[in-house]
Amino acid sequence: MDERQPLDHVARIQADWRRQRPDVDVSPQGVIGRLHRLAGRLTGELCRVYGGYGLSEGEFDVLCALRRAGEPYERAPGELAAHTMVTTGAMTKRIDRLERAGLVTRRRSDGDQRGRIVALTGSGRELIDQAFTDHMRNERRLLDLLTPDEAKTLEALLTTWLSRVEDGG
Repeated sequence: MDERQPLDHVARIQADWRRQRPDVDVSPQGVIGRLHRLAGRLTGELCRVYGGYGLSEGEFDVLCALRRAGEPYERAPGELAAHTMVTTGAMTKRIDRLERAGLVTRRRSDGDQRGRIVALTGSGRELIDQAFTDHMRNERRLLDLLTPDEAKTLEALLTTWLSRVEDGG
């Protein structure tokens, strides 16, 4: 860290720990702590857009997963859970809310009468197309706080790091 820069929140915490526990290497907090704080701030910025459409983050994810499926914009609830990385119980609550709002429908699966299929309604597709456009505009605004080279470097580093963590690193 450049010594001329004022200490940010994470650097102040690290300084406190260095005084209290000089025997412990607190340098990982420089990266992990800042990523954690940044993730929280980014989530707040993203959720403001979702909220403007009357959606929670999870509901936005469900509608996106359906829209990404392509015509006829439908998936089984288990598929939706896998595409959004939530439990099937949490998925049921999201689908219930979206169905009450008229954004999705549920029907029995043609191939398995016990199974269900969730599909976007016309108004659900309209809403997610608008919300997704604004979401991408918002992400662009946030990413433009970095230079193009910084963004490219950060993406490469995060891609490498995430793949190693997901592989059991």
